[in-house]
Amino acid sequence: MKSLLRTTVLLAVAGGLLAAPAVAEAAPALPGLPFGPNGQQLPTPGHQLPAVRPTGPTQQHAPVPATRPLDAAAPLPAAPKAQRAHEAVEFFWYDCSHSALLEQPLTRWAAEHQADVMLRRVPAIWVGSPDEAEQRAHARLFYALDRLGEVDRMQAAVFRAVREQHTDLTTEQSAADWAATQGVDAAKFRAAYRSAEVDRAVEDAPKLFTQNRITELPTVVVDGNGRTSPTRAGGVDGMPSALDQLVAD
Repeated sequence: MKSLLRTTVLLAVAGGLLAAPAVAEAAPALPGLPFGPNGQQLPTPGHQLPAVRPTGPTQQHAPVPATRPLDAAAPLPAAPKAQRAHEAVEFFWYDCSHSALLEQPLTRWAAEHQADVMLRRVPAIWVGSPDEAEQRAHARLFYALDRLGEVDRMQAAVFRAVREQHTDLTTEQSAADWAATQGVDAAKFRAAYRSAEVDRAVEDAPKLFTQNRITELPTVVVDGNGRTSPTRAGGVDGMPSALDQLVAD
């Protein structure tokens, strides 16, 4: 009897030991880590716009469909330039860190493609957002400089003033005073700032923003249907290469 009992116990122990590997093999794998498919850390997105609710189609946050081109009728006062094969339109905001980071790479990219690409800039105005008043003021500053032909010379300086020096450029007085320090005639600046052309441009900017369903800054739209942004390009540094591809396509 003791021999039979000892044999039964040994068989039970052996069965348990043999079953252990099967249990280990059935254990689930560890969940995936938040990294890209090649082990790289996912990129930091651009300035994601808040889910506030203005009326109209900006409630939709889908990419711009190919059938929804940029509104070419919006006034952007500038000197006439030669016809070019492509148009790139940047949506930006002076108080957006990613827009500031894109300024120099985008300027270099535009210079390399000046024979075939027209670069336009549209200041972002997100109607109903907490930043709308500041965005409208910055848009008026941009269009006043654009009317005077000073954007190419001063765009980077405006970004530095707003982002690095924390200069308030949201009133006519503060904007005119700052522009004067940059060599712009204060009287001419004030005249442009108050002009009917700038009024219309500021009013049209939100329409372009809405029609193109911009949800991230900066976003660059090429030929009305291709687009890139920090999230799509894997960061601001990847946007010039993405623009090259959009122009080539």
